[in-house]
Formats: sequence, C-alpha cells, structure tokens
Amino acid sequence: MTAATRITGELLRSMPLPNPADRASGAVDKKARGGVLVIAGSVEVPGAALLAATSALRAGAGKLQIATCSSVAPHMGLAVPEALVIGLPETPAGGISPDAADVLCERAERNDAVLVGPGMMDKDAVAALTTELVKRFADPVLVLDAEALVCLDGLREPLLRRQGRTIITPHSGEMASLLGIERDEVEADPIRVAHRVATEFGMVVVMKGECTHILDPDGECWAFESDNAGLATSGSGDTLAGIVTGLAARGATPAQAAIWGVFMHGQAGRRLAHSRGPLGFLARELPGEIPGIMAEFSR
Repeated sequence: MTAATRITGELLRSMPLPNPADRASGAVDKKARGGVLVIAGSVEVPGAALLAATSALRAGAGKLQIATCSSVAPHMGLAVPEALVIGLPETPAGGISPDAADVLCERAERNDAVLVGPGMMDKDAVAALTTELVKRFADPVLVLDAEALVCLDGLREPLLRRQGRTIITPHSGEMASLLGIERDEVEADPIRVAHRVATEFGMVVVMKGECTHILDPDGECWAFESDNAGLATSGSGDTLAGIVTGLAARGATPAQAAIWGVFMHGQAGRRLAHSRGPLGFLARELPGEIPGIMAEFSR
C-alpha cells in the first residue's frame, strides 16, 4: 500500500473528468453524458432515493432512472420530474422485494452506472437483492451504499470478476458489519481495514470519516480531511453516493469518481457552512453546490 495522497484542487486538475464535448463526433446528447440507475428508498425512507438521484444529475450524468417501492414511485416521479421512475414490488416491511432482480438487471445493462442501497431498510430483502445483482451485473459500474454493503463478505468471487468496477462507501459501522468485526477495530486503523477490503474484494473503497480515505485494488490511497461538522447530517451520505455514481456514469474511472466525489461533497459542505452557518444546512442543499464546484476545479 502506498502512502496516502492528499486530495486537493491541484490533484483534481491533474485528473480531469471526461468531457462529453471532447467526443470525436462532436455531438453531445444525454446518452453521451451517461445513464444512471438509482435503486434506493423504502416506505420508511423514500427521500434517500431523491437525494441520491438528484446528486447524480448535479454531477453531470445525462439520463436518470430511479427504481423504488411501488407505493413511493408516483411521488418520486413528481419530486424528480427529470427521471424515469420504476415502481418495484414491496416486502411486507416496506422495502424493495428481491423479486425485482430480473427487471433491475435488465434495466442496469442499459445504464453506465448503478447505485444500490440508500434508504433501503428491510435488511434481509436488501441482502437477497444485492446478492442477486452483484452476481448478475456485468458492464455497469456498481456503487454500493448503506445496507447493501452488509452481505458482501460472501460475494468476493463475483466482485473480483468485476475487476475493480465496484465502489463502496461505508462508514466505520457499516465496514464492521461487512467484515463481522467490532466498530472499534475499524476506527483504530481505518486505512488498514479499507486496504484489506479493496484488495481482497477488488473494489474501490471510500472509507468515510473525519478523514475520508479512498483505497483502490492496486493499493493506491488518497485522503481528504474534513473539518466540517455540518456534513454529519441525515442524508449526507446519500448525496455523496449519488455524486460518485453520476461521475462514474460520465466515464470517470471508479477511483477518479470517488476522489472527485469526496472532494466536491466536502467543498459543498464548506460553502454551505459559510453561507448558511456551520451547523443546520440540509443534505438536500448539497447537490445544488456541485455544478459550480465542478466547473471551478475543471478549469
């Protein structure tokens, strides 16, 4: 494992994001900017899908599909009029049913990046559905967040077959659940734990914390130091996962999407802390800051 490289504006400018205007054809359309499928939400937490999906669009993705519980879908379609919304069968607990795997796999292969996990509360159903999706997904970059992370310990072989095209975004509690260890063990040495998962599973790991570390399967490590307590708010992780997914859909490599996503999420928090105050800004306000930040650091 190499020493951690600090994530700065200078680093971002050295790894510019793909620009659809640079295509040889010169034509820029929605497809050229990449398609995102967000599989998220539950009857209890429908808004997580909205936060993640809006963030993916703000990061520059061109097309958006949201797959969520059928009882929530009509409301989601009104809340995010830019999206095609797919209503999925629900479990008795109000989550997305594992029976949705076939339709989701079909949808996923038409998109460039897929996010699974935000706001999905039925733990058993999430584990069953995520297991099916990981085993069957082929081409899209796959971003896994929240409850979708917990079942991954039994999926090392299919994840390794994806050859680094999977990104996970755990905090220390989710990482501990993934590995079946104590949270204190993760917090004692988050880089070591994240490196182990990145190399053993073949994934890019965004190990969230006061200092967020990004590890790739080759042992490269990046670090972003946050001094913003305001980002520790409900829905903040959903916005980060959506930003990373949107960047991956545009053609950024998984590590690049993670690096840019973490940096812009942090910068958005800093700008809101300045304009609103250090505490009390909302996760829903973060995505609106992303286009300006992206433009500034893409120059």
